[in-house]
Amino acid sequence: MRPASLPLALAALGLANGAHAFTPAGSDTVYEVGDDSFEGYYSPAQGDEARGTVLIVHDWSGLDDYERRRADMLAEQGFDAFAIDLFGQNIRPESTEDRQEATRELYSDRERMRELTLAGLAEAREQGDTENVVIMGYCFGGAVALEIARSGEAESVAGYTSFHGGLATPEGQEWPDEVPPLLIAHGGADSSVTMEDVGSLVEELEAIEATYTVEIYSGAPHGFTEFDSESYQERADEASWEAFLTFLEETL
Repeated sequence: MRPASLPLALAALGLANGAHAFTPAGSDTVYEVGDDSFEGYYSPAQGDEARGTVLIVHDWSGLDDYERRRADMLAEQGFDAFAIDLFGQNIRPESTEDRQEATRELYSDRERMRELTLAGLAEAREQGDTENVVIMGYCFGGAVALEIARSGEAESVAGYTSFHGGLATPEGQEWPDEVPPLLIAHGGADSSVTMEDVGSLVEELEAIEATYTVEIYSGAPHGFTEFDSESYQERADEASWEAFLTFLEETL
């Protein structure tokens, strides 16, 4: 299947040319992790057979229509897509302070972050038919994707992708000797995640001879893929989406 361009994908979702109507093609699904309930979103692959599974990790707002839209765009390309929930059912922080608190809680408890992500991965495999997975995330979710990549705890993961995500390796952690391919999509004008962070990550990945690609988009700020936001940059969004579809073609 030939990857569709981002404008065509958005048009199919009714989001092109300023249209904001969105009707999810998939469905929300509640799952349990211990005694806690979480609500993810599953969009099954369109077509006869799924080409693989993409696990989507949300940004600091929690799972909302942004991740649902992305999941549906991937389903149109023939992938099972599951957007996980790391905050808990009905916990969708709206203020900056609440979002900072929600992410800080998991940044300070990496074991819990990994536990919840791996539980979401298990749920994705329950929902879909394919074992091979690419884990990707936006902003906070990008940092989570790299956390799982460093941990080596996820099985049958074909690759990892971070869109304008945190790149720093926490103190006390290091990359394993072997890691699946990585794609890093980064904005050249990102003031939250610096080029120094990019350089440090590249040095770490070179040291283990990892297979990775870093895409840097000129003038793109932090959050450049977020539709309808002040940070959105269409050129960088389209280019990074095409790079991601190519990455899926190569890994799944």
